[in-house]
Amino acid sequence: MKLRCLVVDDEPPALEVLESYIREVSHLELVGSCANALQAFDVLQQHPVDLLFLDIKMPKMLGTDFLRSLRHPPQVIFTTAYREYAYEGFELDAVDYLLKPVSLDRFLKAVAKAGKTEAGPAPAEPVAPTNPEAFLYFRIDRKMVKVVLHDVLYVEGLKDYVKIHTVLGPPLVVKQTVSGMEEKLSESNFLRIHRSFIVALDKVRTYSARHIEVAGEELPIGRLFRARVEEALR
Repeated sequence: MKLRCLVVDDEPPALEVLESYIREVSHLELVGSCANALQAFDVLQQHPVDLLFLDIKMPKMLGTDFLRSLRHPPQVIFTTAYREYAYEGFELDAVDYLLKPVSLDRFLKAVAKAGKTEAGPAPAEPVAPTNPEAFLYFRIDRKMVKVVLHDVLYVEGLKDYVKIHTVLGPPLVVKQTVSGMEEKLSESNFLRIHRSFIVALDKVRTYSARHIEVAGEELPIGRLFRARVEEALR
């Protein structure tokens, strides 16, 4: 299934580069190109869009403000020449953040991330309680360290590493991606609630539409994960 793409950028050269990249990838389909957020809003009302390539610093409305204004936004990859906007972009659950000029290899990496979450998280299924004796081994400081899953509170992503927070003390830092951890924990009492967080469901103390509390820590619920989280915790 193709990802329907919309490009929004007030710089014609940047539009042309992204358009050409999209046309080179067989599973991408270019729905349209816009010079500002108002034009993009009109396109979104008329055409289904799966993936939005969105510049941030544009006239009339910033790309970040435009994204906040959408009730049901598509997946977003921010494109900008301003590195200082990166943090805000990831706070809005952007798939990725591309700095201009955008190279083809970096573009392809971002698109690959979008492809993995094209349909959003899978529907929640009944989760079996964690076996008190279940465990995994992780390589830490050149040793294989046993981690009992029943002791895990939550997992926090840090680019190519994760922090495994447990009831036993300081977190364990492991070279692993959040997606990799999600696969390892898929048969147990764990749920991914954000691009950067996986929680042990039996350790959740309170939750709201936007946050989950585990061991006194307030963790964010990502926009794409909210429906699954609500279903799992109801």
